[in-house]
Amino acid sequence: MAVLDSAPSGDELPGSGRPPEEEVPRYLRVAAELRDALVRHALAPGGRLPSERSLAQRYHVNRQTVRSALQLLREERLVVTDRRGTFAADGPGSGGGPPPPPRAAPSAARPVFPGGPRAAEALVRATLGWEPPPAALAPRLHLAPGEPTLVHRHRVLAPRGPELQRAVSWFSRVALDEIPQLARYRRSRSCVHQPDLRLLYHWMHQAGLRATHRESVRVPPGGPGPAAGGTARLSVHRVVSDQHGHVLEVTDIDFSAQEAAWTYEYSL
Repeated sequence: MAVLDSAPSGDELPGSGRPPEEEVPRYLRVAAELRDALVRHALAPGGRLPSERSLAQRYHVNRQTVRSALQLLREERLVVTDRRGTFAADGPGSGGGPPPPPRAAPSAARPVFPGGPRAAEALVRATLGWEPPPAALAPRLHLAPGEPTLVHRHRVLAPRGPELQRAVSWFSRVALDEIPQLARYRRSRSCVHQPDLRLLYHWMHQAGLRATHRESVRVPPGGPGPAAGGTARLSVHRVVSDQHGHVLEVTDIDFSAQEAAWTYEYSL
């Protein structure tokens, strides 16, 4: 991957690859505050959270921002909501307060970019930069021939170092126009190391995009590849489109068939 030599602009923290605090979406800031309180048990397991109106007043945001923050915490299984309100998820040995309703089935959870929860929790090496996509891919991404776009490269490593999974994602012009968290990277074309895009599909949802994932799994031709450490491997080709049929993201994932698992999750 070509690394551009220009220095980071003032829009990023040097060496961090992350935007400054004021650029973090408000709902993520609210979610972080509530998450910290939940983890520290400042909000007791099983206890009821303040109303959306109260939280909006406390954090000086609108109620939609609070709803978005709570939705994120629900997906992280930190809170549960029913007709009575929103409650801190019950933990072992907790007592007091009304018991929360059963948690949603795993199939209702939004996928984690780029390779699922296991990839997100493992040792990873990732970069985010700008380069032209393959010529055959440019039209699908609504790009002119040779026009660069945002590219995410992601490797999952085993504890002893072998590469278990490799992924490359190309983002379309539509994705950069519609998703604020991606659009901000237009301000600096320098390569970002260890970017955190795990919430990509949540960002799509927040932008009003109803994403459709189309994935095909195949056994690549030839022998075992380097991404599998010399073992059998599989590849996944993912195309994510919006409700209008516009491609948002194209990802190719290569992983070891013996060392990794692939889980499909659907919301019906």
